[in-house]
Parts: sequence; structure tokens; C-alpha cells
Amino acid sequence: RPFLLSAYLSLCLNPPPQAELGLNEHHQNEVISYMRFARFKRGMCLKTVDSCFQDLKDSRLVEETFTVDEVIDMLDGLQSVVHSEVESELINTTYTNVLLLRQLFSQAEKWYLKLQTDVSDLENRELLEQVAEFEKSEYTSSNKKSTADSIKPKLAPLNEGGSELLNKTVARLQEENEKLKTRLRTIETQATAALDEKSKLEKSLRDLQMIQGDQKNNANQDITELENKVAALKSQFEKTLSDTAANQKFLEEDLVTTKHDLLKVQDQLSTAEKELEKKFQQTAAYRNMKEILTKKNEQIKDLRRRLSK
Repeated sequence: RPFLLSAYLSLCLNPPPQAELGLNEHHQNEVISYMRFARFKRGMCLKTVDSCFQDLKDSRLVEETFTVDEVIDMLDGLQSVVHSEVESELINTTYTNVLLLRQLFSQAEKWYLKLQTDVSDLENRELLEQVAEFEKSEYTSSNKKSTADSIKPKLAPLNEGGSELLNKTVARLQEENEKLKTRLRTIETQATAALDEKSKLEKSLRDLQMIQGDQKNNANQDITELENKVAALKSQFEKTLSDTAANQKFLEEDLVTTKHDLLKVQDQLSTAEKELEKKFQQTAAYRNMKEILTKKNEQIKDLRRRLSK
């Protein structure tokens, strides 16, 4: 594991020089070699399709006029042949790509690497156009190299001369591994100090939580007492309100009774005044006084007549 980690860090810190396709020069030359092979296979497939049409022209188009059924028959036969040739070529291309991936994966496994592929990028239009531009610039350049010059030697297997390179790589990776071990010890020391600090912080947090718990209990007790007082005041207020309502009802009833009594007394007083007046009118003094007043009135009327004359 440290060996693989050191190799990965080395590749990340010291990446190889990149070419037009985002690859180093060696890998780009391998891509160019495969593109030449694919171009050749594509040309062969197109020649086969062209030959199918040419065979139809040479073998069937010998008369000047054809019926609709004859034309349909010729086209069906041509479609069957072309479909078979294209399908065969596509299947062969798929198998060829699988063999190419097998070579790459076999070489990667010898170095204990695990390669991954992203199939979604195979339909990325931008990347496909980039590859098309690369192929066009590669094969239309006037100063392109010959096939023999551009093909680089393949990666030598581990059992055929690669031991020296492997030994150098192992030595370099072991040195980097020692550096990583030193850095790991430093990180472990820092982690231990961080754990101690974390323990102190957790203890402080527990103490703070205990203090907050006590304060919360006291606050809950004060709230309970306040709620009890509010409930007592509410009960007393409701009782006072009920007594006030009862007293008001009693006073209203008493007022109605008093009013009835007052009316009754007023009626009795009016009756007594009428009876008293009636009795007073029936007395001799009242009759004499009335006769005197009548006479006086007659005298006054007589004096007024005399004065007016």
C-alpha cells in the first residue's frame, strides 16, 4: 500500500508532459498508430460497400427497363449484402477495441494499477470533434512523419529487460515512502495533540452543560411558582367576579321591589289626598267659606262695573 501511494503521489506531483490530446508524447504516438489502423479498416469497409454496389451494377443492371418488382428485389438483395458487411465490420471493430483494452489492462495489472473507463465520454460531441480535428491535422499535414518513424517501441514486459527501470522506480518510491512515513509520524503527533485538546474541550462542554442544567432547573422552578401564583390570582378574580355578579343581581331585584313599593305608596298618598279633599269639601267651614268667596266675587264684579261707568 505505501508503495502504490508513493507512486500515485509521484505522478500527481511530477506529471509527464502533455500533448494535444492531453497525453504524453509516447501515448499520443500510440493513439496515432491506432488511428492509422482504424483508418485502414474503415477504408477497407468502404471499399467492400462500394464493391457491393458495383457487383449489383455489373450483374443485374444489364437491361434498359425493369419492373417495380425487379427493382425492389435488387434493392432488397443489395440491402441484405450491405447490412451483412457493415454488421460484420462493426462486430470486428468492437472485438478489436476489446483486444486493445486487454493489452492496456494487462500492462497496468503488472504494475498493480487499476484503470477505469467512462463510457459516457465516448458520446461527448466536443471530445469527438477534438479527435476529428486531431486526425485531420495529423493526416493532412505536408510534413507528416512516416509510419516507421512515428511508431515507438512498446512497453517492455517486466520479464524482458524492465527490471532495471523497476529497480530505479522502487528505490525512488522507497525514498518517497520514508518521507511519507516521517510526515505520517508528524501527523500522528499532531493528531494526538488534537485528541488531547478535544478531550479538554469535551470536559469543558460537559461542565458547561451541567451548569446550564442547574440553571434550567432553577428557571423551571421559578416558572412553576409563577404559574401557581397566576392560577391563584385567576381563581380569586373569578370568585370576585362571581360575587360581584350575584350582588348586582340582588341589588337589581331589590331596586325593582323598592320601585314597586314607591309606586304603591304614591298611589296610596294620592288616594288619601282625594279622600281628604272630599271630606274637607263636606265640612260646614268649607261651605261657609265658599259662600263668602262667592259673595266677595259678586261684590268685586259689581265694583268693576261701577268703576268702568
